[in-house]
Amino acid sequence: MADTAARTVVRTRGRKAFIASFSGRPGRRHPLVATAMVLPLAALLVVAFGGWEAVMTQASSVGVMLGR
Repeated sequence: MADTAARTVVRTRGRKAFIASFSGRPGRRHPLVATAMVLPLAALLVVAFGGWEAVMTQASSVGVMLGR
């Protein structure tokens, strides 16, 4: 049983190292880069599903809640 657990740990570490070697630099993305990546998809989903009214309603509700 212990042999299987040890192999699992080694395999998991190997996978993480393999993925890290292809992902470029380790760490987190800058928030502006993450936003730039997400906004085109968000805009596409809003247009595709006609969600503009829902977005505006939510934004208005958040604005009221924040006191603006």
